[in-house]
Amino acid sequence: MKKSICILYSTLLVAGVALQPISASAQDGITSTTIKIGTMGALSGPLAPIIVPQFNAIEAVFEEANAAGGIHGRKILFVREDDECLPSKGVGAVRKLIHEVKPFIIVGGGCSNAAIAQKPEIIAAKMPWIITAATADALSEPANPYIFTSMSTAWSETYGMLQYAIDQGKTRIAVVWQPDAWGKARLEPLKEALKQKGITPIAIEEVAVEPSDLTPTALKLKSLNPDAVLMLLYPKAAVPFLRDSAKIGMQPLSIGGSPLVEIDLMAKGAGSADAVKNVRIVAAPGFGVDDPQVAKWKERIEKRFGDRFNLYHLFGVAGGQFAVEALKRAGPNPTREKIIEVMSNLQTTVDVYAGPVKCTPTDHQCHKTLGIFALKDGRVSGVGSTTPTR
Repeated sequence: MKKSICILYSTLLVAGVALQPISASAQDGITSTTIKIGTMGALSGPLAPIIVPQFNAIEAVFEEANAAGGIHGRKILFVREDDECLPSKGVGAVRKLIHEVKPFIIVGGGCSNAAIAQKPEIIAAKMPWIITAATADALSEPANPYIFTSMSTAWSETYGMLQYAIDQGKTRIAVVWQPDAWGKARLEPLKEALKQKGITPIAIEEVAVEPSDLTPTALKLKSLNPDAVLMLLYPKAAVPFLRDSAKIGMQPLSIGGSPLVEIDLMAKGAGSADAVKNVRIVAAPGFGVDDPQVAKWKERIEKRFGDRFNLYHLFGVAGGQFAVEALKRAGPNPTREKIIEVMSNLQTTVDVYAGPVKCTPTDHQCHKTLGIFALKDGRVSGVGSTTPTR
C-alpha cells in the first residue's frame, strides 16, 4: 500500500511539474541574474574590419544597460562566434552558438552570404534573431516568426539608390554588380525598381568580387556616357572601379549601399579624394560619425575598444538598442515566445537612425528611413535622407 501511495504521489508530482509554465530560468541562456546573447560574424578574415566594429558597438550598448542595473536586474553576457562571413563556415558557427553556447537570443549576423546559410538553423532551433547588418531580402521576407532586422534591406537600399539618382535628374543609368549571393540579392530588386520607374539601364556590368583591374569596365561605361552608376559592390570591387574610372576621366554620380559607407577609406584605396568626389552612399544610419547626435557613442566606443569610429558602429548601436528595448518590454519573466511577441509589435526610436524602428506581425523589416552620405572636407557626412517605398 505504501509503495503504491509513493508511486502515485511521485506520478502526481511529476505531472504537476509538467503542467507548470516554463520559467525564465528554465530556458537556455537566461538565469535569475544573467541573459546570454550570442552573435556571429567575421571576427577574422578580410571582412572583419566591417563586422567587428558593429559587434563592439552592440557590446557598448549592452555595457550601458548593465551599468544601469541590467534588464530587470539581469546583466547581459555577450558571446561572439566567428563565421568569417563565409557560408561554408557560417553553418558551423551558428550551430556552435545554438547548441553549445546556448544563448537566449541572437543579435548580429554580419553578411548576407553567411546569414542565408544560417537561416535554416535559426528557424529549426526557434531562436529569436535580430539581424544587425546582413541586408538580403530573403532573410526577412516573407516575415518569419523568429527573424527580425534592424538593418536596411537590399530592396530598400537599391530603391533608395535609384530614387536618389532620379531626384538628381539622372536618366542615363548604368549598373555594376558583383556575382555573389549579396550581389544577386540586390540586383533583382534593382531591376524591379528600374522597371517600375520605366527606366531601361544603359548597361548592367558584372565584375569580379575581388578584381585587380577594372579599366576595361570603366572604358566600356565611358563609351556609353552614363550620368549615374549604381554600384552593387563591396569595397574590394568598388575601390578599383572608382580608381580606374577616375584614371580615364569617367566620374559620373556613383551611388552605393551600406558596405561602402567608409568613403574616406575608399578614397585612400583609390589614391585620392578626387576619385570619390561624386560618390554618394545610401545606408541605414541617419547621421554622420561627427554629428552631435552620435557623439556619445563615438566617445564611448573609441575609449572602450580603441576603434576608429565609423558608420559601421552605428549599425551595431541600433541593433543593440532594439534588443535592449525588446528585452525590457518582455518583462521580468521573459521567454523566447514573449520576446517574439514583443518584437512583432515593437515601435521605438534608436539614437543613430533618422526614423523609427517599427515592426509588425507581417513586416519584420523594421527600419526604412535611410541616410545619404558623401565625403566632405575629408569626413563622411550626411547630405540627406530618403524613405523608399515599393
